Amino acid sequence: MNEEIILVAETGSDLTPQQAQENGIYLVPMHVTMGDQTLDDGSFPPEEVCAYYQKTGTVPKTSASGPFDFKTVFDRLHEQFPDKKILHLAYSAVTTASYHNALLEGEHRDYVTSIDTKHVSVGQAAVALHAAKLLREQPGISVEELAKQVLENAARTCMCFIPQNLDYLRAGGRVSNAVALVGNILGLHPCIEILDGKLMAKKKYRGSLAKIVPNLIREYTEHNRLQKDHLYFIWSPGLPDEIKRLAEQTAAGLGYHNVEWMKTGCVITCHGGPGCFGIVGVREA
Repeated sequence: MNEEIILVAETGSDLTPQQAQENGIYLVPMHVTMGDQTLDDGSFPPEEVCAYYQKTGTVPKTSASGPFDFKTVFDRLHEQFPDKKILHLAYSAVTTASYHNALLEGEHRDYVTSIDTKHVSVGQAAVALHAAKLLREQPGISVEELAKQVLENAARTCMCFIPQNLDYLRAGGRVSNAVALVGNILGLHPCIEILDGKLMAKKKYRGSLAKIVPNLIREYTEHNRLQKDHLYFIWSPGLPDEIKRLAEQTAAGLGYHNVEWMKTGCVITCHGGPGCFGIVGVREA
């Protein structure tokens, strides 16, 4: 861990507890509500989100990390490490109130800096892991310089994902019943991209995931000129193993030999449902 700076991110980044611990990143819980029960994201497996939808036909609701969540983490870290600065790498501010809540709680704490990564899920994780790498490489870096370099990297970080079907987007009110019905019948899969912090439906792909995934990998990596040294693949519960193998083979054929799979947590699973596939990478400078 850097001697001067501590990194903080939300659980919605989908970093595993092991990844967070190994990289010195502290996680603030986001929340998921199923019926009359609200749970911390990360405190239960995302498979339970899918089971709840199958049972009720209702997608669980997600909510931001609240001021009290940040107060708890900031206070604990400051008590443990009174001489350290905290850099909070926030979940996209246009999608949730987490960033705003962190600013409120950090307003009178001169040791806390929050920046909007303009990313969600594994996109946010990639930014946070890059920040941890910068700290290892530049142990004496200031918070201001680290924040600047992190934001530069975040601006070049790209993320997209494709849902297996439109049922969760329909149930969550993000597409109409008619659109979902027609989309499922025709086998249409919208590619959801993270652009300036927003989740935007872009190109639509048609057919099975076995057909779509190789095309998506080729088109997305080439269009965005993603660096060859590292690529993240996103998966949610229910993505078939044969699709994973196909994705790895396609990536290897394009020169990506360092591929890391990251599983969606409860928050993003609520939005995309089971069987999602996605890509995160960094544009060449």
